[in-house]
Amino acid sequence: MHLNEFAEGLAPLELSQSQEFASLCQSASDLGIAHSAEVTYASRNLVLRHLRFHFLQWGIETNQPVLFLHGSNQSAHSFDLVSLHLADRFRIYALDQRGHGDSEWCRDSDYSSAAMGLDAAAFIDALGLDHLIVVGHSMGGQNAMRLALSHPERVAKLVLVDIGPEVSVLGAKTIRRFVTETREFDDIDHFVARVQEYDPYRTREHIERTVKYNLVRRADGKFISKHDHGPRLAATGEHRERGDRFTLDDVRHLPMPMLLIRGADSNILEADAARRFVDAVPDGRLITVPNSGHNVHGQNTPAFLEALVPFLTG
Repeated sequence: MHLNEFAEGLAPLELSQSQEFASLCQSASDLGIAHSAEVTYASRNLVLRHLRFHFLQWGIETNQPVLFLHGSNQSAHSFDLVSLHLADRFRIYALDQRGHGDSEWCRDSDYSSAAMGLDAAAFIDALGLDHLIVVGHSMGGQNAMRLALSHPERVAKLVLVDIGPEVSVLGAKTIRRFVTETREFDDIDHFVARVQEYDPYRTREHIERTVKYNLVRRADGKFISKHDHGPRLAATGEHRERGDRFTLDDVRHLPMPMLLIRGADSNILEADAARRFVDAVPDGRLITVPNSGHNVHGQNTPAFLEALVPFLTG
C-alpha cells in the first residue's frame, strides 16, 4: 500500500490542492521558507529505456528548466522544499531515479552511475529540455556529472551537493549501515526514531511529514523503505564508490559553471577534498553550509537556498 499520492498512468496528477502539499507548506512556514501563493505542482510518469520513471514537475513551461537528481535511498521528494521556493522562477523536474521512490525497480539490478546517467540523458531528450540547470545530491551528483560530461551542450550550469571525486570511506560505510538497518519495520514510529538518530538536524515533526515518501506498506503489513533491496544493489553501490566515480582529471575541462555545496559537518566530503575538486574545475566555486551534514538541502534548507539561488539566477 502506498502512503503518498502519485500519478497512476501517463496523465499528470495535480497535487497543489492535496493534503500532502498543505503539509509541505506547513514545513516551509516552520522553516521560514518563502514561496508563491500560486504553485503549479504535478506528479507524472514516463517510460524510458524499458522502465517507468516517476517525476515531479513544478512551475510554468516558459521558465528555465532545472533537473534535480536525488541521493541514494532517497526520492524526488527530498527536494520538495527547494522546489516549492523556486517554482515561481523556474520549471523544475525532480526525477525518481531507477529503483527509488515511485519509479520502477530495475529488473537486472543495474544501479551503476553509468546506467543512471543514461537515464537522465533519455529523460531530458524525451521532454525536449535544453540549456537546463542540473542539481544532483550524492549519488544524484555523480549521475549529474556524468550527464554534464557526456552532454555538455545541454547543461547550462551544474550544482553538486556534498559529493566529489574523493569521498570518505568511513562516511560511505556509515551511510550503507544506516540504509541496511532501515529497510523493514513493523510500525512507522520505529522508522522515525531511527531517522532521528541518524539525522539530528531535522525536527521530528518534519520527519513525520516526509515519512510517507520514503516507505511503502508491503502485503504482509510491514513497512519497507522505497528503494530496491535486490541482492545486486549492494554490489553496484560498492562498485560506484570504487570504480564508477568521476575523477579530478575528468572535470579539468568542464565547460559549464559548477557550484559545489558542502555540509559543514559532512562525513562524506571532507573540506580539503572539496577544495581540490573545485580547484580542478575551470569555473568552479564552493560554498559550505553550516549546521548540516551530508543531506544539506534537507538539514538546513534556508542556508542551502541562500547558497543555491544566487548561482541559479546570476
